[in-house]
Amino acid sequence: MDKIKVAVIGATGAVGQVFMWMLADHPWFEVAYITASAARINQKYASTVHWLLPFEMPTAIEDQMISEFNTDAMKAAGVKIVFSALPASVAAEAEPLLRDLGFYVFSNASAMRYDKNVPILIPETNLETLALIEKQGYPNGGFVVTNANCVTTGLAMALAPLRKFGIKEISICSYQSVSGAGYPGLSAFDITDNCIPYIGSEEEKVEKEIKKILSIDPVVFAYCVRVPVMFGHLEAIWLTFEKDVDTDDILKAWSEFTEVSSLPSTPAQPVVYNSSNTFPQPKYAFWGSPKGMEVYTGRLKKKENKIGFVLLVNNLVKGSAGGSIQNAEAFIQQYGLH
Repeated sequence: MDKIKVAVIGATGAVGQVFMWMLADHPWFEVAYITASAARINQKYASTVHWLLPFEMPTAIEDQMISEFNTDAMKAAGVKIVFSALPASVAAEAEPLLRDLGFYVFSNASAMRYDKNVPILIPETNLETLALIEKQGYPNGGFVVTNANCVTTGLAMALAPLRKFGIKEISICSYQSVSGAGYPGLSAFDITDNCIPYIGSEEEKVEKEIKKILSIDPVVFAYCVRVPVMFGHLEAIWLTFEKDVDTDDILKAWSEFTEVSSLPSTPAQPVVYNSSNTFPQPKYAFWGSPKGMEVYTGRLKKKENKIGFVLLVNNLVKGSAGGSIQNAEAFIQQYGLH
């Protein structure tokens, strides 16, 4: 099968770089068009991007030319699928426009997440919500599919196989890396040797999105803290269930959780537990195959009627660009490309 031509809009930021890295040798997709800010137009990707990832830039993307945001040019390049790494304020205008022009948009931005006809898709947890694209006009028109906030993504992955126990209450404190703030993000003066106990609107996103994604209605208590780490978000979680649950039940549920494993960007085991008291740590954020797509759990314990554990999600990969790519794969598998 010929590869499907895709565009990456906002290709030079932290999330855009992950899109470019993951798509460089993707078995289904080929990057045919990329955009960035006006100052970078008509420049080669490698000459203008400040590469942030902890490995070398793939040679396949070094010479790709950055173009202006031009929907006619995108169509002329054969693009039907668009991956959006735009800031929410820009995405709020660009993504509905792309949808109205017939493009299939897979977005990392929060701008359209709460539209009732726009799925917040994590294929392992709520694949059935992909059908919402039909309410947006597909197959006669375009659509937008969003992925969740990066913290919510990790939380939803760990909780999805536990829904059968009846989740009544979620308490979460996240410890979020600086790459989650984008680039250039926070000033070094603010974050060096420091933690910041507030990330604007993050706690509200977690509380709202977990309910929409998992179709549950627990009480949610969330704190989100920015910490001086480059990659990976840690989350310390306590759960209360309707049923009597022990740690063996949790481990069994995670081990049997192998949804949509046929997609190219889905690991064989999406949630990986390790019993070491020092696991997980942010330095493991790019572990696994595909790199950064596994969610790691550890420190599992039961106290009175609560279950606690710690998880790690790669905020840029599974929690951002990798999640969007996986969503596009799920669409192709379910619907094909028309």
